[in-house]
Amino acid sequence: MTQQMTQKKKLVVATTSLAGCFGCHMSFLDIDEKILELIEIVDFSKSPINDIKEFNQICDVGLVEGGCCNSENVRVLREFRKNCKTLIAVGQCAITGGLPAMRNGISLKEIFTEVYLNGQTLHNKLIPNDEEIPMILDRVYPCHEIVKIDAYLPGCAPRAELFWEALIAIAEGKKLEFLNYDSFKYD
Repeated sequence: MTQQMTQKKKLVVATTSLAGCFGCHMSFLDIDEKILELIEIVDFSKSPINDIKEFNQICDVGLVEGGCCNSENVRVLREFRKNCKTLIAVGQCAITGGLPAMRNGISLKEIFTEVYLNGQTLHNKLIPNDEEIPMILDRVYPCHEIVKIDAYLPGCAPRAELFWEALIAIAEGKKLEFLNYDSFKYD
């Protein structure tokens, strides 16, 4: 890290997981001991990393993993767009809908019937109807179909070094134009 970066104000970063597996957050944490260097230039706000649940300031960067499969995902994504200067879609679920989008070719009626009425492990055979359960959307939407996305970190999950490179680039005032084919990880 350069001396210039440590003298600047810290980046404020928020993270969230929508319809996905939380694997992108796990990959991010795979920067291992570099996390100690990262906290010298980054403050986390509203993130499972520090368990802050509400925005208490405008953030420089929002990292969003997962697509939108229900009304709560859409609400959270819109909240991130409103509170983050730069919003980054992280991983294939956020970028394309990923594996959750495999349901996009099946009607909601078919899904509910199979899951709640024909499921092998169910006892009551009822489709849940509780106002606290977010409404399921007609399909899984990638983040850019709901809000404006400023950058993308591809992969399933993106490699840890890509998170590091992206946050360092932003801290140094650079654009995220360094991505090339070698940056992608799909295993």
